[in-house]
Amino acid sequence: MSEFRIVCEYAYPIEEVWRVLTEPELVAQWTVTGQGGRPEGFAAAAGTKFRLVAKPVMGWRGIVDCEVLEVEEPRLLRYTWVGDEGEAPSFVAYRLEETPTGTRFTWEHTGFTGAGGFFMSKLLRTVRKKMLNEAVPAVLMKQSLRRSS
Repeated sequence: MSEFRIVCEYAYPIEEVWRVLTEPELVAQWTVTGQGGRPEGFAAAAGTKFRLVAKPVMGWRGIVDCEVLEVEEPRLLRYTWVGDEGEAPSFVAYRLEETPTGTRFTWEHTGFTGAGGFFMSKLLRTVRKKMLNEAVPAVLMKQSLRRSS
């Protein structure tokens, strides 16, 4: 089984980071950096089924079906991830921890199986690194500037 983790440090309070990671209109701003898409029907509540909708590309329909499994606001969000109809789900977790300088965010994506899963985990890791290291900080800064003006 393949999996990956990405750890980022953000110089913002945990509540602000949680908001950027879970409010649909803000999620759409940072996921567009990769091939990610806008959330449809998302709510940070266990049992919520939602979709991430992006532009289809050759070999992918552009939709990820998800279901929220666990929420401990503002510290944990876990959900399933099904990128292709009929495939077994993999699992995404957002783990947030307060630090003396802001928030530590860990993205975990686990449960990839087989050779296809191995390659998908490598591809998604590359895309997620860009989203989490470039796009999320940009959205956090934009939101912070908006609040201070």
